[in-house]
Amino acid sequence: MVDRPVKEELLALTHQLGFDLCRIAVCAAPPHAAEFRAWLAAGRAGEMAWLERNEARRTDPQQVLPGAKSVIVLGMNYWNADGETRKEEGVHGRIARYAWGDDYHDIIEKKLKALDEWLTARGGRQRCYVDTGPVLERDVAAVAGAGWQGKSTMLIHPQLGTWFFLAEILTTLEFEADAPMADHCGKCTRCIAACPTGAITAPRQLDARRCVSYLTIENKGSIPEEFRAAIGDRIYGCDDCLTACPWNRFAHASRESAFAAREYVHGWSLRDFLGLDDDAFRQLFRKSPIKRIKRRGFLRNVCVALGNIGTREDLPALEKAAHDPEPLIAEHAQWAIERIEARVVAQAR
Repeated sequence: MVDRPVKEELLALTHQLGFDLCRIAVCAAPPHAAEFRAWLAAGRAGEMAWLERNEARRTDPQQVLPGAKSVIVLGMNYWNADGETRKEEGVHGRIARYAWGDDYHDIIEKKLKALDEWLTARGGRQRCYVDTGPVLERDVAAVAGAGWQGKSTMLIHPQLGTWFFLAEILTTLEFEADAPMADHCGKCTRCIAACPTGAITAPRQLDARRCVSYLTIENKGSIPEEFRAAIGDRIYGCDDCLTACPWNRFAHASRESAFAAREYVHGWSLRDFLGLDDDAFRQLFRKSPIKRIKRRGFLRNVCVALGNIGTREDLPALEKAAHDPEPLIAEHAQWAIERIEARVVAQAR
């Protein structure tokens, strides 16, 4: 096992790099591996087929890095206040807070590389991940004491609330493990009540197929009509179960300026986005996590939001979108037109 001063050096370095949490767990099978397998077997992962492909590795970290002794769990706060004034004209959509600024993968991966080099210099071999590797990260993070898993399945920290990214480093170095935190959710069920589509089917039970984040990001096809109205004005992800958590009253602003909101997050109306062609989309969302769903997925979401909250003034932009060469956009634009026209008729009565 490495000496205590080396662990203290690691903690200091992670803070210097901008991380807000650094905790250590023994590299072992995650405690809820069986529940994860049952969740997959029930089909609750939807189209996220990579979860099933990596099932064995996610439940056995020795398959990821043979000889690994410890998992270093890192957390980075991304909370930022709204801080922007919306334009008065037009209706606006909501983007999940984690996607307001630059892509966290790009930001955190550079910091993980620095930590990897530091650990390698001390004789370790590592595998580093930020949301992309075969690791049940919230399970491992809870074991390490980086927070506890709330009833929404999100990790909760008493000082950061729910607003932080996780990253993991599996290493062959053996560090002293940290103790887990107690569960402080108590009888609170605000996150369950807040879910607009009923995706949290019971405490710590999530059906991804119903989740707005899944429907607007991971789902690549048409959004099922049964969920479109419940999506409301959300155009990329959903923060409702996070926002509802009372532990967020302790949240404070991130030290990372790259997570600050870009102008379009608060300044663009929904119909502004419908004017984006492929090149403009790529330019606007360069270095943003939103780029991963491509123009077809994002404008699909925008059309759904307009169908829910759009007005007569949005119809010209939607009529143009209804003739978009991309069938996914055209389908959802036509649905939005029909919804708005029905509201206009109802209001005229």
